[in-house]
Amino acid sequence: MSADTRVATTAAPARPERRGPSGERTVAVTSHTVLGIWSLLVLLPFAWTVVSSFKTNREIFASPFSLPSEWRYQNYVDAWNTAGIGSYFFNSVVVVFSALVLTMVMGAMSAYVLARFDFRGRTVLRYLIVAGLTFPVFLAVVPLFFILQQVGVLNTLPGLILSYATYAYPFTVFFLLSFFEELPGEIAEAASIDGASEWRTFFQVMLPMAGPGMAAVAILNFVGLWNQFLLPVVLNSDRSNYVLTQGLAAFASQAGYDVNFGALFAGAVMTVVPVLVVYLVFQRRLQGAVSAGGLK
Repeated sequence: MSADTRVATTAAPARPERRGPSGERTVAVTSHTVLGIWSLLVLLPFAWTVVSSFKTNREIFASPFSLPSEWRYQNYVDAWNTAGIGSYFFNSVVVVFSALVLTMVMGAMSAYVLARFDFRGRTVLRYLIVAGLTFPVFLAVVPLFFILQQVGVLNTLPGLILSYATYAYPFTVFFLLSFFEELPGEIAEAASIDGASEWRTFFQVMLPMAGPGMAAVAILNFVGLWNQFLLPVVLNSDRSNYVLTQGLAAFASQAGYDVNFGALFAGAVMTVVPVLVVYLVFQRRLQGAVSAGGLK
């Protein structure tokens, strides 16, 4: 063997070792086992909660893992009317959807400007917004409390909407930055040549192209805001403005062990169902956005 041949053989890149059939089978069995255990950990408590929401207190304590002798739909009526879940649900819908619209509009506009315009202080602004992700919420509630008090919107739904929007804003900008950076600049230039203003280029050309990212961050924000508990507890002490998580906690603690646990579980189910519906309806958009982000 010549010296050139030996050098060529040495310099050849190492090919990745391919797993044999037994290795692939081991990976498949392990991954399916982990996913199966994880699914059981999620589904079994939820199924138990749903079944318990149709029981009486006696059935819940006497036979917690059996089916109800009679499916008690009255628990849902009691939770909706007596426990006030209906008004809490309405407040949650108003607060979460208003905050979501505000966050998506402001976050998308901020991300678009930071991604596609070059101006002094842009890098500092990006770092400040990203730093907002690392700031713990419990450290912000005290200054937020006094700010809302000074503005005059403490214990009101508008104050809660502004707090929710502020809470979700850094994540929204951070998530959308990469989507706007990857959009081709030639399209914006073509729109400008055709006479479109910057506003029209953003709302009618660039924003629709970032649709998968917008849908994904909207779903994630909806789940986070719907389950928010700390902000309403600290910033909203008016019982008529309670949101679902806050009202459910008050219902559980107001009567101690005399609480109607069937109605309590019914309220918990009604709290979870909107999140499940949103995820099931929009899960393909979320998976598509994650896949698109991984291919960039």
